[in-house]
Amino acid sequence: MADQTPSSPGTPPPVTPPATPPPEFNAEKKSVGDLVFDVTEGTSSLIREEFELAKAEVSEKLAKLLRGSVVGVAAGVFAFLALILVMEGVAWLLNEEVFDGKTWPGFFIEAAVFLLVAALAGLIAYRAVRAGSPPVPEQAIEEAKLTKAMFEREADSAVENVEHSVVKGGGK
Repeated sequence: MADQTPSSPGTPPPVTPPATPPPEFNAEKKSVGDLVFDVTEGTSSLIREEFELAKAEVSEKLAKLLRGSVVGVAAGVFAFLALILVMEGVAWLLNEEVFDGKTWPGFFIEAAVFLLVAALAGLIAYRAVRAGSPPVPEQAIEEAKLTKAMFEREADSAVENVEHSVVKGGGK
């Protein structure tokens, strides 16, 4: 305060503005509307942050699922390739042990076995698709019909009650 000019005797000291009150003091002076607005803002901010946290968590889990799926597909590809080699070996074994070195019968027998398995899988798939088609939500439609019938009965009952009260002179 050494750089301030001294005041002459008889003059009042310079007026200094009051210090800014602490935040608690401002909260006491706020109106109820301002407080409600602050609470609303804080709540919406909290909800936004929760949504961001949820999105980040879901993104992380989806990344892990994707990584696991890719590794699973790779495992399936290698298992399929191994199956091809095993079936090749079985065909050569059949050729050597059963058909005295002729190469073509073992491969045709394996092809027939694969065709039988494919036909069985196709039949199962056909039955599953036929059981699921057409893809109409039958239960939901039935429930909607029952709800409509219930509302119609209640509407008819309400109309009868109104008519009954009007006939008796209760409605004015």
